[in-house]
Amino acid sequence: MIIDFVLLFFVVICAVAAVSLKDLLGAVIILGAYSLLMALLWTRYNSVDVAFTEAAVGAGITTVLLIAALSRTMRHEEAPEGRAPGAFPWFSRITRLIPLGVVILTGAVLIYGTLDMPNFSDPNAPANLHVAPYYIEKSVPETGVINFVTSILASYRGYDTLGEVTVIFTAGICVLILLRRRFHD
Repeated sequence: MIIDFVLLFFVVICAVAAVSLKDLLGAVIILGAYSLLMALLWTRYNSVDVAFTEAAVGAGITTVLLIAALSRTMRHEEAPEGRAPGAFPWFSRITRLIPLGVVILTGAVLIYGTLDMPNFSDPNAPANLHVAPYYIEKSVPETGVINFVTSILASYRGYDTLGEVTVIFTAGICVLILLRRRFHD
């Protein structure tokens, strides 16, 4: 249990560091570490399929593609121009706090939404009383696939899996198109 909190702490540290860095290569490397830590968390939560996807796509392919994109651009974020005459310095401080407020509000709503959830591994949870028995009893006759996980992902959640693959394929094609563009001065 303590390892979960330690991993979550490092995930938050990585997220804050990635957003704060001006060095884009450093931010990409920290985002790769973030994805690797998330893969460890998913493994701790017994979601090995999600952990594998996070490690392969998040820590692997995405990091490689972002480094390749950085090889075609500048490594450091450009410094902003000087403040316009008559600009209000307090306004820029307030506008920097708005995203933080939105994140805190969203987190509070998500935490509030988890208060009604059943306890972790509760045998009387609705998923264990209704959904799991249905898949165990009906997956082989309805799909013809012996493996439960394969029958759920390929048959019952086939459109969802197709959508996920389509999103990943589209993102990959877009990155390839961006990387093939020739930059001219």
